[in-house]
Amino acid sequence: MIGISDPRPETEVDPIHPDPAISHTRYNPRMPTPRHLRLPITLSIVAALVTIAMKGTAYAVTGSVGLFSDALESLVNLVAAVTAYIALGYAARPADPGHTFGHEKIEYFSSGLEGVLIVLAGLGTAGYAVKRLVQPEPLSNLEIGTLIGLGASAVNLVTARVLLHYGRKHESIVLEADGQHLMADVWTSVGVLGGLGLVVLTGFEWFDPILAILVGLNIMWTGGELVMRSFHGLMDHSLPADEQEQIRAVIVPNLPPGATFHMLRTRRAGQRRFAEFHMLVNGDLTVRAGHHLADKVEAALAAAMPGLEVMIHIEPVDEKESWEDEKLKRLGEPSDPIPPAT
Repeated sequence: MIGISDPRPETEVDPIHPDPAISHTRYNPRMPTPRHLRLPITLSIVAALVTIAMKGTAYAVTGSVGLFSDALESLVNLVAAVTAYIALGYAARPADPGHTFGHEKIEYFSSGLEGVLIVLAGLGTAGYAVKRLVQPEPLSNLEIGTLIGLGASAVNLVTARVLLHYGRKHESIVLEADGQHLMADVWTSVGVLGGLGLVVLTGFEWFDPILAILVGLNIMWTGGELVMRSFHGLMDHSLPADEQEQIRAVIVPNLPPGATFHMLRTRRAGQRRFAEFHMLVNGDLTVRAGHHLADKVEAALAAAMPGLEVMIHIEPVDEKESWEDEKLKRLGEPSDPIPPAT
């Protein structure tokens, strides 16, 4: 097996394998480590503390069930942000003998937990709203409560945009999860404040719990989607189809005449992508020549997809054992030899 991954100058020292001549899996300096991504999460923690105080005050002066559910959502935000902060610190640990592929998968556990918390917050919001719909209570000082709620929503909106920006830029599901969680909180606030506005305009206080129920359902939907994304990550879901096609498109033109490949398998852990495949070459090719060919394919893949780590297994193209029918069928590939590169 020949391990391959993303490029960096040969003069740069690998933190795990100091001798660059024997190191094939290299750290990509253009990709920040999870520890460096903790600053946006710190912002999220501060924002949660600020909005808990603001929304709690708004609930105290109005008695609105919507504002109570909004304050509850901010409390969940705080728990989720602290969990994400801890997870990013753990994910930053280097590979060790017990975790040879690193610790990045903790990010999926963190985002899955956040998804569950979002769902629970939605359930709590809807449940409390139903109770207040059946047993209404008088509201007061709605104008003051609305202004405080608007201020808290502005804090969450800015923080959410920062988290989503860095989450997508650095492909961190933890930051994306926290950003989506805060956006769910923003929509919660929009619904709650809209309900309070309708109460002020119409005098119908049942608008408050009705809109809180609708917002709760929307929050549950957001949390469910996040749980499914985390589940796929923990289950080594393949890279998206377009990325797999990109890998195939890079491999083919870099193979010599008569060579081909199959058994492409991909997965992702946090920011890191992994791919492995069998490269079928002339059976008389020397080990040295096979190694040089693998290096050539490595360089091409690394240039096209920075951050990708690849494992190549070299096999003779003319040997029957190289075409493992059952394994190929499970991956949806033809068990008959595919036309080699020309």
